[in-house]
Amino acid sequence: MKAEFKNILDVVKHFPDEITCRNFLAESRWGKTPVCVHCGSFRKIYKVQGGKLLKCADCRKQFSVRIGTIFEDSALPLQTWFMAIYLLTAHKKGISSVQLGRDIGVTQKTAWFMLHRIRHAVRTKSFEKPLTGTIEADETYIGGEEKNKHANKRTKNNHGRSLKTKTAVFGIRQRGGIVVAQKVDSVSRNTLDGILKSRVHPDSTIMTDEMNSYTDLSVDFLHHHTINHQRKEYVRGRVHTNSIESFWALLKRGIYGIYHQVSPKHLDKYVDEFEFRFNSKHIADTERFRLMLNHIDGRLMYKDLTKNS
Repeated sequence: MKAEFKNILDVVKHFPDEITCRNFLAESRWGKTPVCVHCGSFRKIYKVQGGKLLKCADCRKQFSVRIGTIFEDSALPLQTWFMAIYLLTAHKKGISSVQLGRDIGVTQKTAWFMLHRIRHAVRTKSFEKPLTGTIEADETYIGGEEKNKHANKRTKNNHGRSLKTKTAVFGIRQRGGIVVAQKVDSVSRNTLDGILKSRVHPDSTIMTDEMNSYTDLSVDFLHHHTINHQRKEYVRGRVHTNSIESFWALLKRGIYGIYHQVSPKHLDKYVDEFEFRFNSKHIADTERFRLMLNHIDGRLMYKDLTKNS
């Protein structure tokens, strides 16, 4: 089924019932040949109960298209899930659980769990290739109040920001390309250098600010250039970190404007959400929706989501 939609009404029209949604999901997940979730066989799969369930001819076990995905054990229709996925991925700054609940007719608590399941689906990262070329690296800080920024000198980094009241996020952006970001417990040289070496090709040119944690990156990479923000220097020819900072601006507008407050426990999930949407910004909403459905594997239990860290 070739779906093309530009708004939520189109989503409802293209997916009018559970059967249509189920068939679309099966094709997105397996193509034309279903695969047994129990034994991996695709030799012969039978439809049971009008296609609601499938049965493997080899292991004789039954399964549904939802098993092993974020939809497993959900009583909500797939149409409701598809609307939620569309709304989250199409809105540039995301959508709150309160607003999503109103839009699709579920409680705020249910919408909150749905959003976290959808974020869970992109946790494994959709863009895994090493970044190459000109790479901008930078860190930002989420949470806390500005008046508490210098609350505890023992927890400051060397920019003077307090990590007692804020949580650090480190990001790498390939200039003109994708961004990779994650929450970090520390902005130490060892931490940031380890991430850079694991995600960036050594024949790359790294652009950073003057923070001490970025010292001597030219040892591991082709070139390293710095821009001195403390001296009000922001662009020097091709040396700048404006591209990664544009992602930070989008992330913060979404978190503070839409979600208002994000706990350190769940921050990585929100970063994954914004990273996925940012990296797919050049494709149409329909393609982004399909891409999202390619990453639905992985069940998330409510008890696991809400348990203490």
